[in-house]
Amino acid sequence: MATYVNDLRLKEIGTGESSGTWGSETNTNLELIAEAFSYSSTGEAIANASTHTITMADGTSDEARSFYLKCTGGGQACTVTLAPNTLSKVWLIENTTSYTLAFSQGSGANISVAAGQVKMIATDGAGSGAAVYDLFTDLSVAGDLLVANTIQPAGDTASGDTAAIGYASADGIIVTGQGSTSDVTLKNDADGTVLTIPTGTTNIDIVGVATAATFEPDGDTAAGDNAAIGYTSAEGLILTGQGSTNDVTIKNDADADVLTIATGGTSVDIVGDVTASTVNADGDTASGDNAAMGYTAAEGLILTGQGSTNDVTIKNDADTAVLQIPTGTTNATIAGTLGVAGGSTNGVEISQGDIALKNGGTQSTIKFYCESSNAHYAQLQAPAHSAFDGNKTLTLPAVTDTLAGVAATQTLTNKTLTTPVLNSPDITGDTAAGDAAALGYTSAEGIIVTGQGSTSDVTLKNDADGTVLTIPTGTTNVDVVGDFTAGTLNADGDTAAGDAAAIGYTAAEGIIITGQGSTNDVTIKNDADADVIEIPTGTTNVTIAGTLDVGGAKAKVAGKETIYVPAASMYPNTTAGCADLEQVELSNGPELKCLDFDASSDENAQFTVCFPKSWNEGTVTFQAFWTVTGTNTGTVAWGLSGGSMADDASINTAFGTNVVATAKAFSGTSNDMTVSAESGAVTIANAAVDTMTYFQIMRDVSADSQSGDARLLGIKLFFTTDAANDA
Repeated sequence: MATYVNDLRLKEIGTGESSGTWGSETNTNLELIAEAFSYSSTGEAIANASTHTITMADGTSDEARSFYLKCTGGGQACTVTLAPNTLSKVWLIENTTSYTLAFSQGSGANISVAAGQVKMIATDGAGSGAAVYDLFTDLSVAGDLLVANTIQPAGDTASGDTAAIGYASADGIIVTGQGSTSDVTLKNDADGTVLTIPTGTTNIDIVGVATAATFEPDGDTAAGDNAAIGYTSAEGLILTGQGSTNDVTIKNDADADVLTIATGGTSVDIVGDVTASTVNADGDTASGDNAAMGYTAAEGLILTGQGSTNDVTIKNDADTAVLQIPTGTTNATIAGTLGVAGGSTNGVEISQGDIALKNGGTQSTIKFYCESSNAHYAQLQAPAHSAFDGNKTLTLPAVTDTLAGVAATQTLTNKTLTTPVLNSPDITGDTAAGDAAALGYTSAEGIIVTGQGSTSDVTLKNDADGTVLTIPTGTTNVDVVGDFTAGTLNADGDTAAGDAAAIGYTAAEGIIITGQGSTNDVTIKNDADADVIEIPTGTTNVTIAGTLDVGGAKAKVAGKETIYVPAASMYPNTTAGCADLEQVELSNGPELKCLDFDASSDENAQFTVCFPKSWNEGTVTFQAFWTVTGTNTGTVAWGLSGGSMADDASINTAFGTNVVATAKAFSGTSNDMTVSAESGAVTIANAAVDTMTYFQIMRDVSADSQSGDARLLGIKLFFTTDAANDA
């Protein structure tokens, strides 16, 4: 009897068993052995539960047998039991769930694999007391250990460690060692020493430059320190040193001195500029100071200096003098504008040749007082903001004069108004024939505009000095340059044959539109500048680009039209004809009037059509409507040919060329309506108006694959007209 007691659960064939199948069963075992070295492609889906069991299948392929086993799914921390508990095997376990998985086999030790981690584990197969082992515990690597991401130690180092990395929750990462010179040495990629901790000390020796976001010393410096940084709670940061010239020197990146404290002194020498939020001087200046800033409680800030031209010069950022106190004087010279009580924003600005009066929200004023104890004043006041449309300049007269006021009643004598703006002028006289440019008024005519120019008597222009309307000199015509828009335009005279573009009116004809163009006399366009209606030059024809609606309906126009011919209007050919017309009752709704065409040979039927006189006698196309009583999905191909017979012509005439439409497949549902695609052009023999046209419809079995009878229900004929009616 076969058993599966081995560690890979392979089938162990009993003596005399598996006659005839021994080879295939052995091959299966070999495949399962190979599977034990494989990578699990789909993995084991861990249940969303606190426990889950992975059982290796007996003698059949199983993801659990894979050497690399991926655990997916999950939903909570889970204890995964590897069964059966007699199985001793090594696995690489990848935990792709979001929770820790604890792997167990019996009452012995378990191994946990955290989410996202991979561990190599082994089961001992010891039955109920079976244990799981982490095979990388105390891993010893003879060569280099290369890690792509991070190494995360989980235990503390010990004092006897020669070179160790550890971790403790209080200390964090711990690096320790034991050497004759240094306990710890950090080197760069060039094997150069970067940092050392001398053996048995707490000192750190950095070979190069130490760079840090902050450096926080926690002890005081001493008098003998050559170069030290320290800290006390009273003094804060302390810099001290000992040099032959300076005790402290601060340099910039170019190794140039910025600040020095001379050896044994308390003075600070700054080589460049001093920049600070505030500089608080706490002593007075003296008369001999070349350039000094001081302070006294009485005088406040004091600036003093001694120069050959000025004692004090204040300059702007462009190194230009703003304010100067000439040497030995009490005068002040201001190079630019002097601002008083707010200056350029809400005060007075005084500059060479200009005084600007600004304010904090009220109109600026200037008061001129009278000579008697300043008892009265006359005030000049700026207009309100709402009255401005830009800055204005008032120029005083160059002669002794009196200003005219708006509210005052004054008479202006002998004044010339250049481009005046008159609000509601009161004009009371008529114009005259000789006026060059005049406005007038009469009670009958109202306002009158008249003029006299070489080209126009009157010209109206817009704000851009562009001509809008003219009255040519000596005429009664009005020429509007742009578009003419009005509520209504009432023409009151007839148009004439020579008019280029005119609108007129007569009592008999009503509105008249006429024109004269090389292509059209009249063209009516839409808002997109596309032609809608045209009257070709010199004709009485009207061309409409779109459709014409008459009484709410579309007017008939020449073009493509259709005629439907039902099977009931057809008859089988005597030779190679289809079946006779048949009426077929269905289980619901319509009954079929159809002609059946066999699948074994070409069969034919005929019908006649008398086309309307508006037919253009050209080619036609057709579209077949048909069905199959059956479920075969083969295609059906229909062909059509035709010939027209005029009065006194022989009917015994051959059809034109047969045209077969593209075969169409049946749906496979019995009695489904099927509509073939429109055919190509069918040329009708002897096509002419006032004829009877005979058509022959046929099934071309060489071009189709339908195994059943094709039931023709009718066809739609497409033809083209070249006239709107048959008149």
